[in-house]
Amino acid sequence: MSKFIIKPEIFEMFPGAEIGVVVAKGIDNTWEDAEDYKAEIADILEASFDDAKSFLKNENFAENKVIAVWREAFRKFKTKKGARSSIEALMKRVQKDNPPGSINPLVDIYNAVSLSNALPCGGEDIDAFEGDLVLMLAEGGEDFIALGDEEPQPALPGEVIYKDDAGAVCRCWNWRDGQRTMLTEDTINAFLILESVDPERSDDLHNALWTLANNVQKYLGGEVQIYNLDENNTEIDL
Repeated sequence: MSKFIIKPEIFEMFPGAEIGVVVAKGIDNTWEDAEDYKAEIADILEASFDDAKSFLKNENFAENKVIAVWREAFRKFKTKKGARSSIEALMKRVQKDNPPGSINPLVDIYNAVSLSNALPCGGEDIDAFEGDLVLMLAEGGEDFIALGDEEPQPALPGEVIYKDDAGAVCRCWNWRDGQRTMLTEDTINAFLILESVDPERSDDLHNALWTLANNVQKYLGGEVQIYNLDENNTEIDL
């Protein structure tokens, strides 16, 4: 059985960081079987877009706390030029009143949780992992092709990445997912993750995690397990 492991250097660099994980197994992520709840998921995603506006009180986008904490985090490690956290990309859409489109049931569900709570949230197909999934600082050169790209963009030395034995799974912590492990309608077993570098938002993270798990099970079935990882709890079985 593979594991998810967070290396000590992550918590040395980001004291107080927390990682929430939902492992969902045996789900049905196809739209073909989702006609009964497709409208509900669309409504949840739409409502979450409105919820997200409450986190953008400051007219200066970068000075909103949910943006500023991740910009500060990204300054602590090597990043690809222009890389920003996934929550910044979503909140930028909110600022521009440009709602995200539907992708597949699972991605729509986690995007809704991400927006409602202004926390980075992502997901990968467990069955596409090779060996353990590790959150760590890159050695550099880990193979990676981002969603929507055709050419490889290997990780940089010292960059925060999720990686397995085949290469990087997500670059610049939560900037871009890779094609190899992306969630699709064929996904049956999923690894979903919520991230916080703000200790003051611990309760928000835990509440978001429960919402994510409950909605996945409600709409996609299967079995879900919730895990809270921090500097005292750094690995789980997948």
